[in-house]
Amino acid sequence: MIKNPFSATILKEENKDNKGSAEFQVVSFTNRIRRLTSHLELHKKDYLSQRGLRKILGKRQRLLAYLSKKNRVRYKELIGRLDIRETKTR
Repeated sequence: MIKNPFSATILKEENKDNKGSAEFQVVSFTNRIRRLTSHLELHKKDYLSQRGLRKILGKRQRLLAYLSKKNRVRYKELIGRLDIRETKTR
């Protein structure tokens, strides 16, 4: 079900070491987001899944903001690997 084989590799690498790290959580949220997005393409009126998707997006956004403040190099590397756009700064 994982479309990006590189993220599967990241999950395998991180699974051994540290499941609580911000990078691992961002990768797992990204996989859930991609799954829910493909589900919502088929089921457009599934409003509970839409709500869950918005909640996961918010969690991932907060984690990415934390990671960008804490360690900018790891943040840039992670969004490059996962093919995520950089968040806008206010």
